[in-house]
Amino acid sequence: MRRMLNTIYVTAEAAWLRKDGENLVVEVEGVERGRAPLHMIEGVVTFGRPGASPALLAACAEAGITVSHLEPNGRFLARVEGRRTGNVLLRRAQYRLADDAARTVPIVRGIVAAKTANQRTVVRRAVRDHAGTLAEDALAALRAADERLTDIARRTLAAGDVAILRGLEGEAASIYFGVFNHLVRGGEPAFAFSGRSRRPPLDRMNALLSFLYAMLGHDCRSALEAHGLDPQVGLLHADRPGRASLALDLMEELRPVLADRLALSLVNRRQLAPSDFVMEEAGGVRLADDARRAVLVAWQERKRDTLRHPFLGEDLPFGLLAHVQAQLLARHMRGDLDGYPGFIWK
Repeated sequence: MRRMLNTIYVTAEAAWLRKDGENLVVEVEGVERGRAPLHMIEGVVTFGRPGASPALLAACAEAGITVSHLEPNGRFLARVEGRRTGNVLLRRAQYRLADDAARTVPIVRGIVAAKTANQRTVVRRAVRDHAGTLAEDALAALRAADERLTDIARRTLAAGDVAILRGLEGEAASIYFGVFNHLVRGGEPAFAFSGRSRRPPLDRMNALLSFLYAMLGHDCRSALEAHGLDPQVGLLHADRPGRASLALDLMEELRPVLADRLALSLVNRRQLAPSDFVMEEAGGVRLADDARRAVLVAWQERKRDTLRHPFLGEDLPFGLLAHVQAQLLARHMRGDLDGYPGFIWK
């Protein structure tokens, strides 16, 4: 089993990253704020525009540590990475499979079915844990969503075309986010959710979801590259210049498990307040600096939690899910597995 390494998140605008021996050091205004051995690091993610020394960037490239630069709201800006070391034969197999509709459909079917099942699990857990305190209309809406998501998951297993599967994925997302506001508890109007919005997020809940999706996207892209796959060539998501389509594919089944549940926990447990968000003049919403750091801590803690993988039958941390699914996808593309087993959360 792969060892879970650390991702270093740098949120201070005035930060400077440098190399000291075999360590990464983060300084803010000349004061050392943290250091970590390079061999224990998987990636570095910076927000805003902190600087980094050429020696550190070279060491990271040599060690296979990707340095990603994001805007404060989590939107991707750029990456610094070393030479590609993936197996060229695997990548060629990936490209051939992506052009073969008959072989693509079963993988996409597994991704969409797993995502729909995981969305249903989020809804079912809310009903299980809070049925006694939910309003009658909310409880009825959640139970109806459960039934409709179950129906979509069944139809997904019979679909024989990627276009149909994309339509089913969109239908499931519409149902799921249509009842998402019933999952937000506490009665705080500032966290009301009326629908998914992005680029920019238009309310606090969407800002939190978009930020967590950006973190998940970074992990999925890194996992695919670590297992020799090209993150640009997708199956469910169509190819588009500059878009990591396969990373988006991998994200789909993990969004409800890692991002959505964490967002709901942070809000429902009142670990985030309305004042933790910045309302921008252009109409967008983003996390304030201190809140962003708190969310990153919660994200790392969530990744340390363990679960039993339904296909492997092994206990592993949530933080390795993207790597396990990327490995299973690579094994299928190489011909070592008859099919790709999507991750279904129990």
